[in-house]
Amino acid sequence: MLFRRKAYDELLRWKKESAGKYALLIEGARRVGKTTVVEEFAKNEYKSFILIDFSKIREETMLAFKNGISDMDLFFTRMQMAEGIKLYPKESLIVFDEVQLYPPARQMIKHLVKDGRYDYIETGSLISIKKNVKNILIPSEELRYEMYPMDFEEFLWACGDEITISFLKEHFEKRAPLGNDLHRIVMNRYREYMMVGGMPSVVSAYLESKDIDKMELAKRSIINLYKDDMEKIPTSMNTKVSRIFDMIPSFLSEHMKQFKPGKIEHDSRTRDYVDSIHWLKDAKIVNLCYGCDDPSSLMCLNISDTSFKCYMLDTGLLLSASFPKGSEGLNDAYKAFLFGKLPANTGMLFENMVAQELTVRGHELLFLEFKHGDSKRNYEVDFMITNGKKVIPIEVKSGISSRHASLDHMISKYGNRLGEKFVIHSKDLEVKDGITYLPIYMTMFL
Repeated sequence: MLFRRKAYDELLRWKKESAGKYALLIEGARRVGKTTVVEEFAKNEYKSFILIDFSKIREETMLAFKNGISDMDLFFTRMQMAEGIKLYPKESLIVFDEVQLYPPARQMIKHLVKDGRYDYIETGSLISIKKNVKNILIPSEELRYEMYPMDFEEFLWACGDEITISFLKEHFEKRAPLGNDLHRIVMNRYREYMMVGGMPSVVSAYLESKDIDKMELAKRSIINLYKDDMEKIPTSMNTKVSRIFDMIPSFLSEHMKQFKPGKIEHDSRTRDYVDSIHWLKDAKIVNLCYGCDDPSSLMCLNISDTSFKCYMLDTGLLLSASFPKGSEGLNDAYKAFLFGKLPANTGMLFENMVAQELTVRGHELLFLEFKHGDSKRNYEVDFMITNGKKVIPIEVKSGISSRHASLDHMISKYGNRLGEKFVIHSKDLEVKDGITYLPIYMTMFL
């Protein structure tokens, strides 16, 4: 299935405002839909295009690259003959797909853009991994756009729903509840989105059949693809990366969800895993949320690189990773989640979903751990964002409890630094005692 993606609008904006001066690099985790949206854009917006997939490049095309671009005319002639496609100056696009597999092509972008004949888009996963940028000059003639799994609005578009999001935004801006009946309808649809996730192949498998087994097979294929990538990491690190990835559900199921190296190996330290964590982050497989001990509008300057939480890029994948492969009763667990009756792990799924929503909107993920008064216990507020002047604290609650001791103590200790306070939960919108209780499906508007 071909889905409407917001990335298409970003491509149109680039073509109108920056193409000819800059190439566009679209990066993101594998299977988020980068190549699909670029190919559709190329077909619709250009007279012709050449898509060079470096994972299966023709020998004749690779020969054109290896012969270099000292003679641009000869380079483009060779490429057109190898691909059997005619290029038209100012009307054609050249796409370097999976460009991380041939870094010299990325270095060529500087000279290709300067030549000015055609427009260029690069796509890739693992773009920032050290071995994929080693010994090349990163072109300054390159704009970056990060692509993520389908968000809730894109999921609704795929389901044929074009109106719900504008309706929700109107209620968010007015801080007005939807009412029990409408809230229940939207919450059920959001749970469905969380269950499926936003990976296009999974959404397609689910919408075409509504078969949970086919959906699960699609999710497992992506998880296995990521694990295969980890196996290709140098031996000194690949075991650690794989172990961290496998342990994400375990970390997030704890009350305090920070990364704890001792859960992986007794007496190990966080610094033993720094390179492995960075690999997962650079691969866009995880979203890291860093601890901050000084909430302020400049709190990004006060983050800790040893205290962090590790969320998965897609909550649907996290849900699958939380159950052993082929486990019995998985269908029953999915159905229980859809109806809000999953007895365990709901909290981590809600928190992962909020992390995912905030990341897509460009927020740096930060949390606050602090002591207050004479208490010896640590309090933790799940997320903090900023409006430029004030800190916006966010607590996530998946259950029916309305208690939020950590947020209350944060307000008591740092109240003059704080703007609007939010509790994200599964119930309808409510504003009470200076706190906005926000249904999780409205997180996208923060």
